[in-house]
Amino acid sequence: MTPTAQHQHGLPDGGDGQAEILELDAEVLAGHTASITSWLPLARSPRRIVDLGCGTGAGTFALLSRFPEAHVTAVDSSADLLRRLRGKAREHAVADRVRTVEADLDSAWPELDKPDLVWASASLHHLADPDRVLRKVRDTLGDDGLFAVVELAGFPRFLPDDAPENRPGLEKRCHAASDRRHAGHVPHRGADWGVKLAAAGFTLEGERTVTVDVGQSSSAAVGRYALSALRRMRNAVSEMLTAEDLAALDQLLDTTGPHSILRRSDLAVRTERTVWAARA
Repeated sequence: MTPTAQHQHGLPDGGDGQAEILELDAEVLAGHTASITSWLPLARSPRRIVDLGCGTGAGTFALLSRFPEAHVTAVDSSADLLRRLRGKAREHAVADRVRTVEADLDSAWPELDKPDLVWASASLHHLADPDRVLRKVRDTLGDDGLFAVVELAGFPRFLPDDAPENRPGLEKRCHAASDRRHAGHVPHRGADWGVKLAAAGFTLEGERTVTVDVGQSSSAAVGRYALSALRRMRNAVSEMLTAEDLAALDQLLDTTGPHSILRRSDLAVRTERTVWAARA
């Protein structure tokens, strides 16, 4: 759950196109999300689920699909993302199983009843005080309830190391610039959530790291995802790149040019997801 309406899901800076990239992320990584929901060490099939920092609903809809008798309370600070989620719930004919709550978890804690499962994917690291929120989740969970925290290892990579041909290693340098930029703004990114969960009074039930390597042959959305994500990265780190790197990046992002990223056949989405499952 983000402290402001900038729900980033591990991606650089919010703003225009935010919902689009969240939905591309959900589409491309749908299989990995499903594998995580299937792995969760649940004592019983949950009926009441909370999705903290739900964005446009990647976790919400994966959980509704995995647990057909469950109802999900989707929480986010962005009214626009919640509106989109409600629209998708109507399209999927599950609107009667979804409740949305607009809330900034750094300011106030909403009424969430006693859920059987709380899910927080790529959201807790945006909070100013995630340790406080972990304690709130502990107090909110029902008897034998489970808390699942899912985090990406970092911003996904899309290009081979030797690409683009005129500036090999460009994406790696962009990532390094992004990491430097975010070090002071998102200090909890990359945290060991197992340690934090234990400090908040949880018992860790399991931890799993899932390797993500999705090529274009697996999803036609990979190219669009790479384009949108690298555009956002450019906006975040342009002042930190050399003129040569910036020019090469702009060639990749020019969809009408011969070097457009959409013309490449070697794209993939590469990262890791780690999930921690804990009980109060």
